Amino acid sequence: MPSQPRAHACDRVLSMALYPWAITGPMLSVVANILGHRLAGDALETTTLEKRPPVGLTLVPAASAGGTGGGAAILPIHGCLAPRMNALSEISGGATYEQASQALAQCMANPEIGTIVLDIDSPGGSVLGASEFAREVLAARTKKRIVAHANFEMCSAAYWIASCATEIVASSSSMVGSIGVYSIHEDLSHALEQLGVKLTYISAGKFKVDGNDSEPLSDSARARLQGLVDAHYTRFVGDVAKGRGVSESDVRAGFGQGATLTSDEAASAGLVDRIDTFDATLARVLPSSMAPVALAPSHRDTPQEPRPATGQDRVQQARAAQRALLTLGL
Repeated sequence: MPSQPRAHACDRVLSMALYPWAITGPMLSVVANILGHRLAGDALETTTLEKRPPVGLTLVPAASAGGTGGGAAILPIHGCLAPRMNALSEISGGATYEQASQALAQCMANPEIGTIVLDIDSPGGSVLGASEFAREVLAARTKKRIVAHANFEMCSAAYWIASCATEIVASSSSMVGSIGVYSIHEDLSHALEQLGVKLTYISAGKFKVDGNDSEPLSDSARARLQGLVDAHYTRFVGDVAKGRGVSESDVRAGFGQGATLTSDEAASAGLVDRIDTFDATLARVLPSSMAPVALAPSHRDTPQEPRPATGQDRVQQARAAQRALLTLGL
């Protein structure tokens, strides 16, 4: 009999699988593969999955003689996005909207921080929680400068969030956009028939088992799923329109229509404001007298020659930086 923690994990997997996604097609295939293995009870080989740090903060403090509000905070939003902790984030370290929201609140409460840089490298994720966090970003930008940087993927739910920032910047090789929502129904009826398996559902409520994967999708189930997708897409488009200061019709017709765009295409279409490197963005948002803090990872086993610090170096040490901030009471 499965243990309680495993059953709890499966509940999370099911909650992720049953709702629409705002995510790129290739990444949804990866997600579907992971969820399928979890639902089948298979043990996943996780050593090949990239481990990402949880959401944390890197603080570039204000100059001591410069008063308050001159500092900046780097808030990394990396990996697949979803509400709360779930099987996917436990395996591959994707960000949760709650973690990002808490980090944003910490930035907003710190008078030393005048600019918040969202360092985004995400294919998107679940629609559940995306709009709520995007609107937090929209509200936050009325009080502080919020710069969203595509470093290097800012797609679907990740762009949903970024669109509500004060400014959007993309690295030259970034992929941006994918403004759309979709869901998948998998018809397993033929496969089950070949295996000699017949499922019988005992249910109450007219549509309780409508859309199950052991039979073809019914017209009523298709209409219901399409309605869910359309509702989330409408909210997505509305938030992007508010964030970018354009009409909803402009977003629907001119922002790629669900396609993922190169940085040049995104700039031409109005999805981003400029193309630049992450380090250039940091240099631009900070006072000229200040240099970004370099937090390079240590290599205890293999000594290496020093190399110039990059924005990724700071991200890799974000968790340690957050602990330091909390210790200092910032």
